[in-house]
Amino acid sequence: MAKGLQGFLWTMLLLFCTIQELGSWALHTAVEGPGLGEPGDPALLAGGRVKRGWVWNQFFVVEEYTGTEPLYVGKIHSDSDEGDGSIKYTISGEGAGTIFLIDEITGDIHATERLDREQKTFYTLRAQARDRQTDQLLEPESEFIIKVQDINDSEPRFLEGPYIGSVAELSPIGTSVMQVMASDADDPTYGSSARVVYSVLEGEQHFTVDSKTGVIRTAVADLDRETQDRYEVVIRATDMAGQLGGLSGSTTVTIVVTDVNDNPPRFPQKMYQFSIVETAPVGTAIGRVKAEDSDVGENTDMTYQVKDEEGVEMFKVTTDSNTQEAVITVQKPLDYESKKVHTVVVEALNKFVDPRFVDLGTFRDQTIVRVSVLDVDEPPEFRPPSNLMEVQEDAHVGSVVGVVTALDPDTANHPVRYAIDRSTDAERIFDIDAKTGAIVTGKVLDRETAGWHNITVLAMEADNHSQVSRASLRIRILDVNDNPPELATPYEAAVCEDAKPGQLIQTISVVDRDEPQSGHRFYFTLAPEATNNHHFSLLDIQDNTAAVHTQRVGFNRQEQDVYLLPILVVDSGPPALSSTGTLTIRVCGCDSSGAIQSCNSTAYVVSATLSPGALIALLVCVLILVVLVLLILTLKRHHKSHLTSEDDEDMRDNVIKYNDEGGGEQDTEAYDMSALRSLYDFSEIKAGDGGGGPGEGGPGRNPASELHALPQWVQSPDLDFSVFRDYICRKVEQADEDLSVPPYDSFQTYAFEGSDSPVPSLSSINTWSSGSEQDFSYLGGWGPRFRQLAALYAGRRGEEDSEES
Repeated sequence: MAKGLQGFLWTMLLLFCTIQELGSWALHTAVEGPGLGEPGDPALLAGGRVKRGWVWNQFFVVEEYTGTEPLYVGKIHSDSDEGDGSIKYTISGEGAGTIFLIDEITGDIHATERLDREQKTFYTLRAQARDRQTDQLLEPESEFIIKVQDINDSEPRFLEGPYIGSVAELSPIGTSVMQVMASDADDPTYGSSARVVYSVLEGEQHFTVDSKTGVIRTAVADLDRETQDRYEVVIRATDMAGQLGGLSGSTTVTIVVTDVNDNPPRFPQKMYQFSIVETAPVGTAIGRVKAEDSDVGENTDMTYQVKDEEGVEMFKVTTDSNTQEAVITVQKPLDYESKKVHTVVVEALNKFVDPRFVDLGTFRDQTIVRVSVLDVDEPPEFRPPSNLMEVQEDAHVGSVVGVVTALDPDTANHPVRYAIDRSTDAERIFDIDAKTGAIVTGKVLDRETAGWHNITVLAMEADNHSQVSRASLRIRILDVNDNPPELATPYEAAVCEDAKPGQLIQTISVVDRDEPQSGHRFYFTLAPEATNNHHFSLLDIQDNTAAVHTQRVGFNRQEQDVYLLPILVVDSGPPALSSTGTLTIRVCGCDSSGAIQSCNSTAYVVSATLSPGALIALLVCVLILVVLVLLILTLKRHHKSHLTSEDDEDMRDNVIKYNDEGGGEQDTEAYDMSALRSLYDFSEIKAGDGGGGPGEGGPGRNPASELHALPQWVQSPDLDFSVFRDYICRKVEQADEDLSVPPYDSFQTYAFEGSDSPVPSLSSINTWSSGSEQDFSYLGGWGPRFRQLAALYAGRRGEEDSEES
């Protein structure tokens, strides 16, 4: 059917073009003008006028021609053509010779290729009429246009797809969603090929489209995102203004339904149950609950709150911003013994409420949370929690300061034992009765030393000491009058020699370490020993101070330049305590203005002078002290000379100590052995050994042979150690009889081995014999460090063997 329709259209177009061409042939255009021809042209008329011209109209060719024969386009003709074939027609320009061919004789133009108006709408060519014999132009070259006639061969297309739009749920009918637009490549100025109309192919139940503008709108008012959040709508665009035979194209538009806050929060359960131990600290999370909301995004943001009064007091609800959960935490300490179960009403409500949907219902919901408190073994609790006690500082040791009380809060009510944390009472000033909690004094108290004591009292279950409670206790020491008043400073005053009676010399004040509750009140008088004083007077000013005035006219420094005035100070008690302080008054020389110039420093007691007997006793004491000092110095000097006389015989003072390691086995001269050999004179022992010849260590031996003659010392069985024994006994007796030395000097140490030691000495210094039968060849196997020693002893052994032989 479509092919038949297309053939019908081609027939109608060809008929239209034929009628148009016939009309153009009927028209003639005469172009007149001098100079258009050449002289001698037979076409020249007698009157000198040349009648020549092209005869054609605009050419049209239908696009998309599918015939087998070349498509006739039109005919060019000159009015000078007499039909004898003497004129040759040619064309040039776009498509000439390829797309368009011309019959040289008739001037007919045919299209040999299929044309597409959407690619090229017209072609511009030039026509020439020439003499076939002379190839001269018979007509001026003229330009003409071949226009491609459009047919409806292009369907509308949506070039901006794919399309995605959005619309809020519950939008009213006719709400604009988006606009789609299709374009048609056909000629919009010719016919209705490019006139496009729109329609909905799929999704017309929910959306409509404007047929002219392509604007998509909602068709219903109950779009619900929670039911369906996405729609696929197919839009069709048809050309020819939607008439029969028009071409069409379609596109799919995705429409997303966006969310609005039209759903309230709802708890999945009407009751939740949690449990927590009674010792959980404040701030511990008990559990989480969450209200569900079908909306998305910020429309699901919620806040939670506790609605009942009991829950507000004991628990706190916060919102987790990440999960939108209600976090229930402890706000006050729990107590299983007081209440085992708590009921909390938690309410959830949307944070952002859309006023357009308030009529849909309340946007909040409630649930009940039951919190069960679990019992645990708790430490004792102090009751009442008072932490202040007072005690008088003169309280006797063992006096009760106060009593602390602690009870086991558990239902078992275990007995409680008390103790003091000794880290807070290291001096053990206080003690506590383990059973009753009575705090007593452990030492004498002194408020002036420490007026407050802070201790920590421990209360624990009698059968479980791990359950311990601590309470800080402050003990205040109350003051009693146990310190007498004293002068504030060691007062010193000066009086001029020409002072007049009643002149103020010094104002004195006192200090008292006590702190009576009613305040201090001090009384000042002269001490009894100064009652006969006629030089100065003391006036109590009644404000805890006193003033000293002169009582006579003038003073003489030559007679007495210093006065010591004893002053008695008494406090208000109770009991009243007193002390005596001394005011030193110096007599000074002053100028006419009263400024002090000079003072002496010899002191005399105001009340009485020293008697001759007292002075003699004082001198005797000084003399005795001097004699004792001289005696001690003499004894020390005697003892020092006695010790010096015995230095030559004391072996302890002749020990030579070497702290130098030496230079190794190659250093044979690191130590001066003569220092050790010269300590004692063993000439008798050496003479008895038969030494003295050149070969036995006489003066003629060289140092090398002296080194080789150092064999290991072996104790001889016939040695007599009486010399050492007598020396030691003599030293012991001297130490016992010397009474001038301290006791620790009587202990003396002697490095004497004795005669019964089974271990022979390894020393070769001052040996009793010059020879040895020991074989020292084993020293060669002791390594490189003993190579020099092995060489020395091996050499000595060789010399002895040669002498024996």
